[in-house]
Amino acid sequence: MAVSERRGLGRGSPAEWGPWLLLLLLLGGSSGRIHRLTLTGEKRADIQLNSFGFYTNGSLEVNLSLLRLGRQDTEEKAPLVGFSLTRVRSGSIRSYSNRDSHECPLRKNSSSLLVLFLINTKDLEVQVRKYGEQKKLFISAGLLPESPSKPGLPKSEHMVTPKVDHAGTTAAPDKAKSKPTGLQGDRQGVSGKDQELVLGLGHLNNSYNFSFHVVIGSRAEEGQYNLNFHNCDNSVPGREQPFDITVMIREKNPEGYLSAAEIPLFKLYMVMSACFLGAGIFWVSILCKNTYNVFKIHWLMAALTFTKSVSLLFHSINYYFINSQGHPIEGLAVMHYITHLLKGALLFITIALIGSGWAFVKYVLSDKEKKIFGIVIPLQVLANVAYIVMESREEGASDYGIWKEILFLVDLICCGTILFPVVWSIRHLQDASGTDGKVAVNLAKLKLFRHYYVMVICYIYFTRIIAILLRAVVPFQWQWLYQLLVEGSTLAFFVLTGYKFQPARDNPYLQLPQEDEEGMQIEQVMTDSGFREGLSKVNKTASGRELL
Repeated sequence: MAVSERRGLGRGSPAEWGPWLLLLLLLGGSSGRIHRLTLTGEKRADIQLNSFGFYTNGSLEVNLSLLRLGRQDTEEKAPLVGFSLTRVRSGSIRSYSNRDSHECPLRKNSSSLLVLFLINTKDLEVQVRKYGEQKKLFISAGLLPESPSKPGLPKSEHMVTPKVDHAGTTAAPDKAKSKPTGLQGDRQGVSGKDQELVLGLGHLNNSYNFSFHVVIGSRAEEGQYNLNFHNCDNSVPGREQPFDITVMIREKNPEGYLSAAEIPLFKLYMVMSACFLGAGIFWVSILCKNTYNVFKIHWLMAALTFTKSVSLLFHSINYYFINSQGHPIEGLAVMHYITHLLKGALLFITIALIGSGWAFVKYVLSDKEKKIFGIVIPLQVLANVAYIVMESREEGASDYGIWKEILFLVDLICCGTILFPVVWSIRHLQDASGTDGKVAVNLAKLKLFRHYYVMVICYIYFTRIIAILLRAVVPFQWQWLYQLLVEGSTLAFFVLTGYKFQPARDNPYLQLPQEDEEGMQIEQVMTDSGFREGLSKVNKTASGRELL
């Protein structure tokens, strides 16, 4: 999806990476669930094109408009290239993720549902081989008409079915004499044995082209399908030949262009956006009632909640237009990317600031705490850029896997880094509780910090580890529970954090440090930063608190 115009994210130093983010958005090649992928000089043996969850009457259309192989036409051996369509148990499990790197998926036999489209450039044909139990998986040449008589089902004149001999096996039909036999023809040749039909292959200007469509005809064929392209001649290292490919993929369910796991996301994100909005309004009302005990960090927490709500709102609207039109509205997609980036940065900054005690019990960060922010903020920007690139690029793009690994690694580093300020605060309170006379206050603060540490750990655990495991084990139509767990855990974390650090007089975290304790903190900060000379300690009274 190309974006022609994008608003800057700020001025000054934070905006220096704004043009780079704009450039990454302009690199996009995705347009929702109608995918268009163009690769030039590609050398990969396996290209993961897409994964989609189909319901009954769902359809997959593939139009290979250009395939130019880096081989000489004089070679006697035909190249082994083609597509594979595999049904898997989960969208996160690839059909050939554990195979040998030198094994060609186009040569494999399978007892599970597998369809191979073998491109024969010598005979200008595409052999379609079907494995596993496929009672009503209809495969035909060409694309579906714009307005079929029944949603998702092709018209009878477009059906191409294999001939069946008396032994129950199938033979390739005569392309010149084959006639459509309707939907009954596919039923006759299905008995668990291999199925094969032949599609025509076009040849023009040293390139090849063909198109086909697949219709899910019954509930037995429903599931998560992976569509991949294979060039087995490039499986051997050192013998790769570059090739060019241009392919259009259109996937659709009876209810729209969204995958089975994505259909509930429009309503889910809309409901969660309303929940975060309600939580933000309630939080602001608390701040207005307790003005005396409000700090800047409280308003930062409010800004985070509202930004999260707006981000989910734009995300929900994007899914609505993708489901109805096959692609999002570019302006709304850009707004979603902006709010998502701001939300991610605000989230980790707020967690780290609360953990360090900034604005609550001290107003200056130590050098090591500043280093944490110097690490977290750029990494969060990088993680959000990786997310935007993945959203705006096709899954089959050459750099898609790299950005996916960057997102996972950077997010993991950020989650571990934000724990350091909390650990340092706990150690500081443990040391202070045994050295000064304010044992009760310090122990109360220590207990609160320990609770917050457990909260952060649980938030990371549920939104990263548990969510990934859930996504890997649930059926394809329940994959949306992954997003429900992530958003529900985030909302619970926001609510608990607000409850623990609400502006109340009896909150131990918000109690002002006494003269001796504050003097020790300021002296420690000034000593670490090297600005101690020329400073004198001034007693602070309750009337000197910052009012917002």
